[in-house]
Amino acid sequence: MELQPINKVIKTVKRPEKVLQFGEGNFLRAFVDWQIDNANEKSGFNGNVVVVQPLPQGMIDAINSQDGLYTTVLRGLRDGKPTVETRAINSISRCINPYSDFETYIKCAENPDLRFIVSNTTEAGIAYDPSVKLDDKPQASYPGKLTAFLYRRFQFFKGDVSKGLIIIPCELSEDNGLNLKKFILKHAEDWKLGEEFLDWFNKGCDVCSSLVDRIVPGYRPLMAKEENGKTQAENLCEKLGYQDNLLDSAELFHLWCIESEKSHEDELPLVKAGLNVVWTPNMEFYHTRKVRILNGTHTMTVLAAYLNGLNFVQDCFKNELVYKMMKKGLFQEIIPSIDGDQQELINYANDVFERFQNPFNPHALLDISLNSVSKFWARDLPSVTGYMKKTGKVPEVLSFAMAALMAFYEGTEMVQNERGATVLKGNRNGETYFINDSKEVLETFADLYKNGRDAKAVAHAVLSNTAWWKEDLTRLEGLEEAVCTHLNNIWTLGITKAIEIAAE
Repeated sequence: MELQPINKVIKTVKRPEKVLQFGEGNFLRAFVDWQIDNANEKSGFNGNVVVVQPLPQGMIDAINSQDGLYTTVLRGLRDGKPTVETRAINSISRCINPYSDFETYIKCAENPDLRFIVSNTTEAGIAYDPSVKLDDKPQASYPGKLTAFLYRRFQFFKGDVSKGLIIIPCELSEDNGLNLKKFILKHAEDWKLGEEFLDWFNKGCDVCSSLVDRIVPGYRPLMAKEENGKTQAENLCEKLGYQDNLLDSAELFHLWCIESEKSHEDELPLVKAGLNVVWTPNMEFYHTRKVRILNGTHTMTVLAAYLNGLNFVQDCFKNELVYKMMKKGLFQEIIPSIDGDQQELINYANDVFERFQNPFNPHALLDISLNSVSKFWARDLPSVTGYMKKTGKVPEVLSFAMAALMAFYEGTEMVQNERGATVLKGNRNGETYFINDSKEVLETFADLYKNGRDAKAVAHAVLSNTAWWKEDLTRLEGLEEAVCTHLNNIWTLGITKAIEIAAE
């Protein structure tokens, strides 16, 4: 049976265009646009989203061909039970490519209903490019596009402060709002936009940093075949009763933490719609919580788990020993090292463990292993030092994780992977794996291992590398000895026994 396209079955809803969105990818569609759709239904927001394609190539033609309609497929565990929720999203009114239709795009600045700008242009998107100019059509960089857009709005509304905008970047970078604001002001200075524009921008616009948290695999997992020989996407469309070429899968969990001196809930009623949104003047606690608990537990666990023969995060919960180690490290070391409400941290950690077990989104350990040295510095080292400062003791699991990192990075041969990147060859029980990190990190480990295994020498060289850790970790009393002991255990007793000792 041939299905009708989604836009032949579901009608679009015309609403004021209150949101301009830079980015048309899976994440924003399953995160921001999904929330706007909920707010339209449940809290009377009554606003649609205009999507701007931030790069010359993108997928707005595909979205426009479905009149902005698509379906989110949220999948995960709820109270331990596999759960699937589908929702037809009706919050996108249109998509614009500013590279082929600049005038339509820039005219959006003249819309009196417009109030919010959101973006996800990747971490690299919020960057200052001195080469962009005010008269570029469009500017190559996102901060450049945004500055020119704001200037057009300032001119059209003759400096009316009430026509300022609330700007919420969703890029996965710390202080995304602060950096975006800094670059807007820099472009305004470069382009000599004048004091009146700066006064309008500073008084009328609010650039908010934000923290976003939802795993969005998109369409790819839905390509998996099911028992009847059809893909998950095909079976879903038959169940929904329409053809949707833009199905967007994501996990059930979501969190949007928006930092601003003033809550804008009155204008963007997300909390009222029952969504997990936090308006706060300081989101440091939420940022620390996510990085140290969610990301830090990943980094603490995956290298030892991979060396122990596991391949996916979900496997860690089926392996009694690895699970015991992971649970001890998170609840007895990471959480106690963090300042703040301990019960709230524990509740978040329990949610994280349920998310990690999501059977619909298998997460490969080797994918998480990329750039583990810098990840350990950002995600786990603060827990190591925080725990030691609070207790005066060396954390058993976290110090073991440092040893597992050193063991995982064991290799001497640099090669090119299938994408042409330089990698270091590792070995897991006769099976080759590729270690991905910066060339400097890989060369350092290759040099350390050229004369074979020496736990004392490796531990000292790695821990004293101030370029990696921004401090000499051998000065932390007892840490070097503990890491050296764990590394010896891995090499002499085997990874399984070493995990068992650390997990006790």
